[in-house]
Amino acid sequence: MSTTKPGKLLPLDPSERLIFALDAASGADALAWVDRLGDSVSFYKIGMELLASGDYFPVLEALAKRDKKVFVDLKFFDIPATVAGVIRGLSRWPVHYCTVHGWHSAMLEAAANARAGDLRLLAVTVLTSMDAQDLKKMGIDGEPADIVVQRAKAAQAAGLDGVIASGQEAALLRAASGDDFNIVCPGIRPGGGGGDDQKRTVGVSEAFERGATAIVVGRPISQASDPRAAAQAMQLEIEEYFNKFN
Repeated sequence: MSTTKPGKLLPLDPSERLIFALDAASGADALAWVDRLGDSVSFYKIGMELLASGDYFPVLEALAKRDKKVFVDLKFFDIPATVAGVIRGLSRWPVHYCTVHGWHSAMLEAAANARAGDLRLLAVTVLTSMDAQDLKKMGIDGEPADIVVQRAKAAQAAGLDGVIASGQEAALLRAASGDDFNIVCPGIRPGGGGGDDQKRTVGVSEAFERGATAIVVGRPISQASDPRAAAQAMQLEIEEYFNKFN
């Protein structure tokens, strides 16, 4: 069992609860998006596409210098010692969220024991592009919501700080994990489904009503006719939601 304290909430202002998926093929493209979005986005997720460009860590540093929060979404999954080494090294960088696959308790415990600083570890439960039929093809017999909660509870027990999960499961997760647990929800589609590869989607306010800590948004911003205006509209919706509690 992990000796680290589970459930470290990342302190976030309302404007930091919108995380933009910076899916860019090069560092130049990534930073062009940061310039384009300006102060409408304060938190960025950088993933596998940017990693292949060779510009991953220069972009990470550039985001930090611009006072942006950084989410490293590389979904680590390997033997415990290897993942622990990666997390130990990544803890030296200005990173706030990082993902590991939530499929192996020993690996999760090793990752939790290796983290340091401001880094919060999030377990990937079931990808939002998957449904029950996809799980069945993988030999997993159960509804996505049940598998998500099962893996979230295992991740919390191992000492992780939160999970990645669809907003459709956020309420169940919040009830199962308590208030001191990060629930970060991708697959956000304002106004309904987006007609793409995301299958388990919810809207912006709906995600927070169900218990999300933060949301990850990509194509609804990047494919909008005015991406900055789209991000600002989501920020306004988030602000109005949290103002209800002030």
